[in-house]
Amino acid sequence: MINRKRRSFDTEFKLQVVKMIKDMGQTVGQVCRDMELGETAVRRWLAQFEAELQGQSGIG
Repeated sequence: MINRKRRSFDTEFKLQVVKMIKDMGQTVGQVCRDMELGETAVRRWLAQFEAELQGQSGIG
């Protein structure tokens, strides 16, 4: 079993990742590989961003 330390990311970083996918047209897989991020976390950030756009609480 690989013992990975849990990393935390600030709101600005999360928004940067979301914008890479939304605005720059990169895929979730691409961004995850390039930035060494977990796909589950990135998909959660995308969902939070969408929720925020609809007036719900989101990223941050």
